[in-house]
Amino acid sequence: MNDNTRDDVADANKVTHFGYQQVPWQEKQQKVAGVFRSVAGKYDVMNDLISMGSHRILKRMTIELAGIRPGHKVLDLAGGTGDLAIKFSRLVGETGQVVLADINDAMLDVGRDRLFDAGCSHNTQVTQVNGECLPFEDNSFHCITIAFGLRNITDKDAALRSMLRVLKPGGRLLVLEFSTPTNKHLAKAYDTYSFAVWPKLGKLIVNDADSYQYLAESIRMHPDQDTLQGMMDTAGFARTEYFNMIGGIVALHRGFKF
Repeated sequence: MNDNTRDDVADANKVTHFGYQQVPWQEKQQKVAGVFRSVAGKYDVMNDLISMGSHRILKRMTIELAGIRPGHKVLDLAGGTGDLAIKFSRLVGETGQVVLADINDAMLDVGRDRLFDAGCSHNTQVTQVNGECLPFEDNSFHCITIAFGLRNITDKDAALRSMLRVLKPGGRLLVLEFSTPTNKHLAKAYDTYSFAVWPKLGKLIVNDADSYQYLAESIRMHPDQDTLQGMMDTAGFARTEYFNMIGGIVALHRGFKF
């Protein structure tokens, strides 16, 4: 058996998590795509409902820490329906550019329409990409953001390395993601709310309880704050740090490329 054959066999035997399920490594991407195709049309409505509007405040804090100035080039990865991209478009101005990128075509269709309706088409680009192997040149972006998308990527280490590669020296990465509550009483209440309420809302609003069951499960499988910071360090980011929000239910990680 040659080395290539061994690698193929090893890849075929690899498994990863899809929520609480164990699935073949190669299948997760397709399963996640099915989730977001199902909910794309009502994604923003559901975000408002399940977060009680708090996701807008969290994204505003992300923008404040992004340090975006006129003329900057920004990559909004897993940017979905374009919340952050619209705000960045106004910050980078006529001389800057924002790339709204996502692996899911249904989400990008919604995002493209929202950018056009917001009058942002002049300095934005919409592109379908795989976060594990970004198709951009080295040292392309002043800032990369990924909001509530990293946990859905199969190979997070590869994605972090790819993000570092396409950042300019001095550029920064901001990862806004569900994380681990710092208080056990808050954690218990959050578990009850997310597992009992989110699937019911999903059934009511988009006729899809399973996708929101997956959402609740995928959050519990995502690395905690310190683990994710360590992954960013290993990928090569410098001055990494994180900021807990809502008692650690969400965390904002930041790292720089030097």
